[in-house]
Amino acid sequence: MKTFHCGSLVPGCQWHTRSDSEAEIVSRAVDHLREAHGETIIRPSIVEQIKERMADDQSAA
Repeated sequence: MKTFHCGSLVPGCQWHTRSDSEAEIVSRAVDHLREAHGETIIRPSIVEQIKERMADDQSAA
């Protein structure tokens, strides 16, 4: 299980998600960036930053 915390990309944001699928996390994070932070263009560099900030969720065991 992987997790992503938006605050690692957007300081102060408390939103987070987790999934077994990296693609699902990226999809959810992109949707969140659009809806909560008003991002209209999601560049490949943002997707890479999301992937880099994913972590293994040890609490899911």
